[in-house]
Amino acid sequence: MATDHVDVLIVGAGLSGVGAACHLRRNCPEKTYAVLEARGAIGGTWDLFRYPGIRSDSDMFTLGYSFKPWTDPKAIADGDAIRAYVRETAAEYGVTEHIRFHHRVVRAEWDSERARWTVHAHRDETGEPVELTCSFLFTCSGYYRYDAGYTPQFPGTERFAGQIVHPQHWPADFDHTGKRVVVIGSGATAVTLVPAMAERAAHVTMLQRSPTYVMALPSRDVLADALRRWLPAKAAYPVVRWKNVLLATANFQLSRRAPGVVRKLLRRAAKGRLPVGYDVDRHFSPRYNPWDQRLCIVPDGDLFTALHQGRASVVTDTVDTFTEKGIRLASGEELAADVVVTATGLNLLALGGMTLSVDGVDVDLADTVAYKGMMLSGVPNFAMTIGYTNASWTLKADLVATYVCRLLRHLDRTGQQIVTPLPPPGGGVVPIIDLTAGYVLRSVDALPKQGARAPWRLYQNYTRDVLLMRHGRLTDEGVRFTRAGTSERSSVRA
Repeated sequence: MATDHVDVLIVGAGLSGVGAACHLRRNCPEKTYAVLEARGAIGGTWDLFRYPGIRSDSDMFTLGYSFKPWTDPKAIADGDAIRAYVRETAAEYGVTEHIRFHHRVVRAEWDSERARWTVHAHRDETGEPVELTCSFLFTCSGYYRYDAGYTPQFPGTERFAGQIVHPQHWPADFDHTGKRVVVIGSGATAVTLVPAMAERAAHVTMLQRSPTYVMALPSRDVLADALRRWLPAKAAYPVVRWKNVLLATANFQLSRRAPGVVRKLLRRAAKGRLPVGYDVDRHFSPRYNPWDQRLCIVPDGDLFTALHQGRASVVTDTVDTFTEKGIRLASGEELAADVVVTATGLNLLALGGMTLSVDGVDVDLADTVAYKGMMLSGVPNFAMTIGYTNASWTLKADLVATYVCRLLRHLDRTGQQIVTPLPPPGGGVVPIIDLTAGYVLRSVDALPKQGARAPWRLYQNYTRDVLLMRHGRLTDEGVRFTRAGTSERSSVRA
């Protein structure tokens, strides 16, 4: 079996992977690279999800790439527009011809003697194994399973005469026109689906176990619209991007420092958009504080509009059992349904399911500590992209890709070949994803940890991270630079 070698191997051709490849082309043009993509298309999440209304849950001036202005009129964009943007970027930077589709990475093995990764992939359309080697491995595969969304075991589903659909596996020819729809869930997917399906359904009911914070934002950015009339896109884009970064940061910091104030503001805003007498406390006042879970954004308040017009409704209760004609709730009420959509979340999956070994020893991700939120203790020449939980994913992805390019240039400049993060002294680790959402809590113990302080901890603060990742020192107590032949069998544990 022939083995190809590249300087950098990127895993995943979604928003992060394409961005990583573009950063390499821009900042390390002499490096050879390839992108392995398990599916058959560019776009990742934005190609996989095709449910009605699929859109960004943050503005595109921060979800877009730092180097590629977002020029579409809508700041909160639909999935088709985002997918087209990613594909256009890949074509513009010559990334598309470097992508090898249907290549699912299953294992990567590091050899310190050769300072090289051997990466094993499965070519799904032919069934053949593929082997590549690289000097640096860069995973951009997100953090959830693409092949299976999360659906709890609901009793009685076998009796239900209608159709049950998970948003992650939306049938291409599915028509819900004139049907009674129940959407189970209250997160970003549910609040997107409900107003979109309500346009054609007989009625849509959002069945939630507990409420989520929902905030209405304009789908267009007023400042962006104004600046575009006077400035070229490349000049207007960073201004709007930083405006939105600072607003989001202020929102998050206020939520952390004065959660009661933010809770009251969100409740008042929801009440103002709902019918008079609506039970806001029952349906839109969560038990947790703002930003313990992500805020759900609804563009132009479309969810509230659907509720106000009677095309949709919210029921806060739990499922007792499915029946032939719908769902019976714990309260005894029965919801009639022709279609049930289980918008019940994701299954977390680190590194796309691939396994790692270092000098013959398998790496247990749960025993590793993240360095600057992007590398793993004891794992050489390796980086991963995990976006922000309190801001747009791509803000963090851009910083990680920029940092990888800085590391590669540093290795070349100093004559070193290997960069290995070290565990923090004295322990004191916490989960790498600081959210209380169910999909996080179900799997967080299997993920890498982060330390109690920098450089083993990032603070979900983009402005602070820009200083650290773009301008901070590359040599510090958390990392070691060596040449080939230095064994990396040292402990990865904190």
